[in-house]
Formats: sequence, structure tokens, C-alpha cells
Amino acid sequence: MDKNINAVIFDLDGTLLYTLEDLKNALNYTLKRFGMPGRTLDETRRFVGRGLMVLLEKATPPETDEMTRREMYNVFKDYYDAHCLDATGPYEGVTELLRKLKDEGYLLAIVSNKVDSAVKELAEQFFPEVDAAIGERPGVRPKPAPDTVKEALLELGKKPEACIYVGDSEVDLATARAAGMPCISVLWGFREKEELLENGATMFAETPEDVLRILDQ
Repeated sequence: MDKNINAVIFDLDGTLLYTLEDLKNALNYTLKRFGMPGRTLDETRRFVGRGLMVLLEKATPPETDEMTRREMYNVFKDYYDAHCLDATGPYEGVTELLRKLKDEGYLLAIVSNKVDSAVKELAEQFFPEVDAAIGERPGVRPKPAPDTVKEALLELGKKPEACIYVGDSEVDLATARAAGMPCISVLWGFREKEELLENGATMFAETPEDVLRILDQ
């Protein structure tokens, strides 16, 4: 790996944190409030990754109008902000990975399509080593646009060539390309290896320790 890389930018859901159960519960609470059928854990896994509005577009009946989805957005956000820690926690080995990276002098950031308030709360709760945590908010386009990464770079004081991106989905691969940095795809998250290969993945981490191994190559 390029020895000029001294910062690591992580996706959150499916990369650092297992969040699927809480996302499913927030989604189904919202759907029930609006008289719509619930969704399974596997459906939720397939729907997440491109932000809350896209999640709602995929989870609701096709005839649902935009105004209703906007109302659902607020219901979901309020519920999730109150319940985002119910069943959520770091994947095994992730906490140790961040500590080792910090000890080796890397700057660390999180970029997510999750609502900004939840991203900051989860980062503060689980990952005090992280130097910047950026989520979805007005004026910042969601991934795969590079806006969240650019915000993180500003906070870190780094250029793209000094960074590597770590994520679990095709959205993360596209985001890394748009931001001009390499991407490590983790295999413990929300997507299968075959789908990642189809979307151009070239570096894989089966465990958090593999991220360190790749960086040290």
C-alpha cells in the first residue's frame, strides 16, 4: 500500500457497526404508522446504503406519494434517534482495529448516508478514536456523491491521495472512485463478495485485521 496514506475513511453501517436490527425496527415502526406492510431483515439489508429517502422509496408501495414519504422520513428519524442503540454494536475486532490505527498515527473518519445526528451519536458512543463523523444533512449530497468524503477531508486537513476508504457496499466503491481514493471492501457487512466484484472491488478484508495487513503491505 502507498506509504503516503495516513488517513482512513470508514463507512458506518455494515462496516464498523451492525445496525441492521435497529434499522429494520425503525422502518417497520414507520411503515406501521402509515398503514403499510412491514419488511424483513433481509429486505432491509438490501434496501439500505443510499440514504433514508431511498430506503423509504424501496420499502413503501410504489404508489406512495412524495409528501407521504417526507412525513415518513421525520417519523423514522425521530424513532431511530431514540432507538439507534437498542441492538447496535461494533463488529468483532473493529474497536481493536481503530485503536491500532490510531496508535500507528492514522487519522480516522466516518462517512455515512445515515442522518448526521445519528452518525455523530454512534461515533461518540462507540468510536472515540474517530476524528470526524459526517452524515446526511441539507447541502451535503449522499453517497455515492463524494460530498461526505470531501467534508471529512476538510475536517482532517487531508487530500484524497493521503486517504484510503473502507466500506461494505457498491455505494462505497462508487464513493471512493468519485473521491479519488482506493477502497478496501469488507466481507462481514451487508453485501456479498460476488456483488462487490461486479462493482469493481479489488481489495477485500475478511476480518478487521486484514485492513491493517493491507495497509502494511
